[in-house]
Amino acid sequence: MPALKKGAKVFVAGHRGLVGSAILRRLQRDGVETVARTRDQLDLLDQTATRSFLLEEQPDLVVVAAALVGGIKANSTRPAEFIGVNLGIQQNLIWGAHEAGVPNLLFMGSSCIYPRETPQPIPESALLTGPPEPTNAPYAVAKIAGLFLCQSLAKEHGRNYFTVMPPNVYGPGDNFDPEGSHVMAAMIRRFHENLPDTDVVCWGTGAPRREFLHSDEVADACVHLLKLDSPPAMVNIGTGTSVSIKELAETVQAIVGHKGRISWDTSMPDGFPEKTNDVSLLRSLGWTAQSTLAEGIADAYEWFKANVAR
Repeated sequence: MPALKKGAKVFVAGHRGLVGSAILRRLQRDGVETVARTRDQLDLLDQTATRSFLLEEQPDLVVVAAALVGGIKANSTRPAEFIGVNLGIQQNLIWGAHEAGVPNLLFMGSSCIYPRETPQPIPESALLTGPPEPTNAPYAVAKIAGLFLCQSLAKEHGRNYFTVMPPNVYGPGDNFDPEGSHVMAAMIRRFHENLPDTDVVCWGTGAPRREFLHSDEVADACVHLLKLDSPPAMVNIGTGTSVSIKELAETVQAIVGHKGRISWDTSMPDGFPEKTNDVSLLRSLGWTAQSTLAEGIADAYEWFKANVAR
């Protein structure tokens, strides 16, 4: 039976974040009954409070989009937080949902779970075939633990708990803090703040390749999977295509309208050489991304100007 059936009540954990807010918007647009709590209302690191909330609300479906996320700089300088906070949130929500008798759960994983050296595009079968990328290994280990907890509860207790692995996500509601943002948000802010033609410095060599997916596309893919009778235990979502970081910088620069020079600080880490999801399984299940990268960046930039730059 589909996790998102008619009359279902859905708790979206992390509804103020990039992915969570997109999923909440999509569910509400479809007329689904949703439940959400701010951090002040419910501390997801508080096991007792989280369990009590789930027992009281009794949602039919929990979407675990709450997480501590960040780019290479944040992951490299705060590794303990990235593993500790994410393990805590996942344990309290996933195990708490099981204890509360919640039958369905969608866990938001990450393509960061895959090994540094792996075939490209990356198939789901590449999981645990090698060590993770060192710059985000603590975050990756936390996400892998959440994935296995979902699979174990499904196997032992028959829960319909499954995991999706998106690539780099961007869009309205992104974190544009220069100290903790991902590459797309960091570039949008940097080029905007150096208008019209002040030179911009970007990290690394520009050679690594990354796949990007707009948050609204992530939400659409998740809703599609939630409506299936029996979604796979883990499935990549994305476009199946990637661009180099240099190409990304030039695309963002053109959309922002920046006319200066781009230089590359090669003393800074590149991270993964390439990270592109194999989305064959997702396409076989009937979903394909619709928007182009340029369209998505333009949308994210408009949101940035209206909500952050001002």
